[in-house]
Formats: sequence, C-alpha cells, structure tokens
Amino acid sequence: MATILRRTVKGIPYYYLEHTLRHGSKIVRKSKYLGRTIPKDIDKIKERFVFEINKEKWFGLFDQMREGYSRELKITPKSAKEKGLRTFAIKFTYDTQRIEGSRLTLRETAQLLNEGITPSERPVNDAKEAEAHQRVFFEMLQYKKDLSLRIILYWHKRLFETSKPDIAGQIRKHGVKISGSIFVPPTPVELYPLLKEFFRWYDNNKQNSHPVELAALVHLKLVTVHPFSDGNGRISRLIMNFVLSRQRYPMLDIEYRNRLAYYRALERAQTKRNDQIFCNWFFRQYAREHKSYAM
Repeated sequence: MATILRRTVKGIPYYYLEHTLRHGSKIVRKSKYLGRTIPKDIDKIKERFVFEINKEKWFGLFDQMREGYSRELKITPKSAKEKGLRTFAIKFTYDTQRIEGSRLTLRETAQLLNEGITPSERPVNDAKEAEAHQRVFFEMLQYKKDLSLRIILYWHKRLFETSKPDIAGQIRKHGVKISGSIFVPPTPVELYPLLKEFFRWYDNNKQNSHPVELAALVHLKLVTVHPFSDGNGRISRLIMNFVLSRQRYPMLDIEYRNRLAYYRALERAQTKRNDQIFCNWFFRQYAREHKSYAM
C-alpha cells in the first residue's frame, strides 16, 4: 500500500507517495512527488501509482510466460500442437457459451465439435452457436489484418447467422439491460460514436501497450460499449484472444466456474469507470492459468 510522506525543506512541506515492493531478493522503494499540498483525489492517485508499479512486475512475468510458451511450441510436434489447439477451442467454446447461458456440458460440447453428435434434450440454438463459435475462433486465428468494425461485424454475423439471423452482424437499435448488473449500457444513438472512439483508442495504443494489458482492455472497452443485441461477451472474448494470439502470447479461457468474480470485476470497472479494476483481475487470471510457462 502506498503511504504519504512529508518532507520539510527550509520550513516548506513537500509531499510524496512511497510504495515498497520485493523484486526478487531485493526490497525496492518507489516514490512519486505530489506537491506542496496533498491533492484532493489522493485515493485515485494512490491507486494509479501502485497499479503502474505492479504492472512492471506483471509484464515481466507475462514476458517470461511468452518465452516459455514459445520454447514449448518449438519442441512440440505439429500433430500435438493441432490437438492442443482443438482442445483449447472446445474448452473456450464451452466456457464462453456457458457464461452466456448455454446449457451444453463440456462433454456434450466436445462430442458435438469432435464427432458431430448433437446432444438430445438441449436447445437447438445452443448447439448451433457452439458450432459457429468454434468456426469463428479458427477463422479469427487465420485472419491476417487488424481489428476493424467490419471484421467484428462479420464475426458476429458468423456467430449468429444460423441461430438468430435477425441480429447477426447488426449494431443494435434498441436499449438493453444486463441481467444481474447495475451497469446500464449506452443508448443506441451513442453506439457509433463510441465504436469510432474504441477503434481510435485501439489504433493509438496497439503499438505501445503490453499485449496482455491490451487484450484485457479491448475486452473491457468493447463489452462496455455493448454494441449488439446479444453476443457482446463472446465477441469481446474472441478479440481478447485475437490480440494475444497475434502477439504470440498464450490465449486465455475465462472459465464458467469463475464467472461471478469475472462479472464483479467487469461491473466494478464499468460503474466506477476505472479500467484498472478489470485489468488487476485479468492479470491475476492470466498469471494463474499460464504459470507453468514461467518456470
């Protein structure tokens, strides 16, 4: 936790923030000059100060994971890599669909996607959307250009063209609410300006942001705009993995069993308008899932 220090020089007070952290076997102190008075928004300044310091630790760890991931890929036979990717695609499809209300189990999802066995006594649309999600996932991995509104609309169309053709690839023209959340998405009239702002932000930050932070933020920012009648979470999690894969970082599966913490992190970040809240949650999840690559 950052603490406020007061230093007096020739009777004049000067205020600093100081934060102590362990870096390997060393204790490192970081400080930030505040001025001759304590700012009114000191709590926000503290939070941002600690977050920026912690990012150095996180990003170093994530880069180790990327290196470990790259080493593993180099020694893995092609057939084993393909099998691993298919396994990830099934688990990712199961979790992302389940978060959005699908009733398919992981085993049913695997049987559907591997063997074409449609589960009985399950909604037909759940099966259609699982099949569509896997197709879009693999198409996304082969996509060579960068993110744009055009490609996001196309992926959305591909996700829903067989289950909900009336909304597939369409920006919503009506208000929506998120079940169980106090966050209220933007109105339809706000959507195109917000999407334009999103892609301007992305173009300005994609070169100088760490890929894991960029992945977290494209997810948060697009799902906050909430441009579609349905599928906002699924598209946001797809482009999250587009960013990671494009930069050769291991992809992330946000698991259904962790959905409550995921919902809370999103909602708090959205209602408080504080991206750091979701990034902190995302960084912990990413580090936990890929810790084996840093060993």
